Amino acid sequence: MKRSLLVGVVLVTSLIPAICSADPPHPGPYVAGFVGVSIPRDSDVTGFDFLANTPFSDRVEFDPGINVGGAVGYDFGYVRLEGELAYKYSEMKSINEKLPVPTSFFNVDGNLGVFSGMVNLFIDLHNNSPITPYFGGGAGFAALSLSDTYGFNPLTGAGPIIYAGDNDTVFAYQAAAGIGIALNRITTLDLGYRYFGTATARFGSDLPVTTDLKFESHNAIVGVRVKFY
Repeated sequence: MKRSLLVGVVLVTSLIPAICSADPPHPGPYVAGFVGVSIPRDSDVTGFDFLANTPFSDRVEFDPGINVGGAVGYDFGYVRLEGELAYKYSEMKSINEKLPVPTSFFNVDGNLGVFSGMVNLFIDLHNNSPITPYFGGGAGFAALSLSDTYGFNPLTGAGPIIYAGDNDTVFAYQAAAGIGIALNRITTLDLGYRYFGTATARFGSDLPVTTDLKFESHNAIVGVRVKFY
């Protein structure tokens, strides 16, 4: 599967000059910045309570949050390679425990921050208009920061801490598509979409309760790229 995907990307890349009737693009370094909204997917959270000797499984729903970042890269013409730093933040909206006892917590108070460093590759589909579609993706790392998370348990009448705050750094990836709108010779407005995901992070490895989760989100961005010739 991975080999077929790689072959497909190589073929598409080799055909771009033939299928795009654009004026020759101008290579050069660039800097970029963006801001947008992050819409996290619901996350299946698992863990183990060593004090009670009991595993647990929850479904966590997040509110939409922020997504801000910047990048430094080089535009080779039809291909752009860049390094990106970004930060995403979302509040928890609800926690529904599936195991050991089905429970919906009330008044949930917790959040998750994600700082990521990515290496991205984008393919620009140049044409005779100032609007340039692009697609691509990236890979790197994500440092996840989980806050102390509280909620009211209607079965016990208590408001215990559900997850203990902790940090973990894991592999991250993203897929992207969008359009670049040339405002002038050096400045481009970037309207894009990015699907971002991480490997499973583990929080509380040295605590009585461990918490494991993956972070995945849909992200819409508005940004600006400035190229230097």
